[in-house]
Amino acid sequence: MIKILKRSEMFYSKSQNLNSYKKAIIIGFLLIVGLPLFAQISYKEINSSNLSSVRKLKIKLPKNYDPSSEIMYPLIIVFDGDYLFEPIAGQVHFQTYFDDMPSSIIVGVVQGNDRRYDGYCDEVTGLPKESGLRFHNFVAQELIPYLEENYNLSKFKVAVGHDLMGNFINSFLFKEDPIFNAYVCISPDLSGTVRDYLGERLEFFKDDIFYYMATSDKDLPYIREAVLSANEQISAVNNQVLTYYFDDFDNDTHYTLVNSAIARSFDKIFELYKPLREKELEEKVLPYEGTLDDYLVERYDRIEELFGIVKPITEEEFEKIRKAAEQREDLESLEAIGKLAKKLYPESVLGSHYLAMHAEKTEDTKKAIKYYEDALELEETPLITIDYITSKLEELNGTIELMELEKEIEKEERKLAKQKEKEEKEAEKEAAKAEKEKKAKEDKENKEKEDNKGE
Repeated sequence: MIKILKRSEMFYSKSQNLNSYKKAIIIGFLLIVGLPLFAQISYKEINSSNLSSVRKLKIKLPKNYDPSSEIMYPLIIVFDGDYLFEPIAGQVHFQTYFDDMPSSIIVGVVQGNDRRYDGYCDEVTGLPKESGLRFHNFVAQELIPYLEENYNLSKFKVAVGHDLMGNFINSFLFKEDPIFNAYVCISPDLSGTVRDYLGERLEFFKDDIFYYMATSDKDLPYIREAVLSANEQISAVNNQVLTYYFDDFDNDTHYTLVNSAIARSFDKIFELYKPLREKELEEKVLPYEGTLDDYLVERYDRIEELFGIVKPITEEEFEKIRKAAEQREDLESLEAIGKLAKKLYPESVLGSHYLAMHAEKTEDTKKAIKYYEDALELEETPLITIDYITSKLEELNGTIELMELEKEIEKEERKLAKQKEKEEKEAEKEAAKAEKEKKAKEDKENKEKEDNKGE
């Protein structure tokens, strides 16, 4: 016989602790993010034939979201949306502000008194059954199609769950064609087959999959034990398409670890999306075999492939790669970066600037001047202004004038040297002639003396 817990019995009869932690989480969120964020949250209802009821949703759209635009956004489905939605919305707001993750559409499923029904799983398999299976089908067959039809979603979808729902989201992982690409399981209450075969299931994925799991030293003991066991399994998995992260926090309880886990999971899942940082430059860019324009293109192609979004290469990224090329003393990469920038941003001075720099370094000043002159007709950037281009032209034109003056001086010096050489040769010739005449005179005088003696 199935026992359905009353709301007062939920979370293992620790409702008072849970409520206090929920309040702490929400208050902390308010302090960090501020009230304006809540104004951007909308509330919708969806009729479900699977559940024979209406479900409430919390939806947070990206800033400046335009439904008529072709810009696509990853989807983050937040189970336990009653208390997890706000912390996640705050974390996404924080990380997108610093461009550490893409702007995303966040949808919280409000579960309330239905939570235990929604997360109901078979004790042997650990997979949803009865009311849990109906909720699973609601998500897969109704919620996701509804969101895909009404919002600009990319192919990348994230599922986030805590405790009971942390286990529940694994049910999508065990499907032949999972609808989620990333799973954030925060202190999941793992059970049955899911607990015992999680690592084995992850072994057989052929498409990119992200999996994050967290516990803490003060987590509920039986949850911690199951999570640590699952971590051992997953850590042994050898699958190139699996990106797995695990955190074992110190001094956090089953509830306080939530905020840390949210921050860490999104930081890791969207690591590739972040701007180029020092570590990547040192470990991947500098030792890259090939021209650095290829590295940049491959990196951003990978972002599009993984997250289903197009991220433009910024001027700052070009500048970082340009500096790396200089550090490598790689003139071929500098020229290639210039050509790439000119191709992607033909109206910007960026490409012409890099090509001019390459021409300067190869001592082709006239070519550099030509690139800078072309740049005067293009749009300046925050780093490369028209004033800067003008100053470079003045510098290079001054260099050309100096070079021409040096050439004139060199030409005059060669002329004088040639004249001097000619004069020296003529002087030598005159000296030789005089010496010859002197010798002839002496020979004549000597001969006359000898003739006079003979007489």
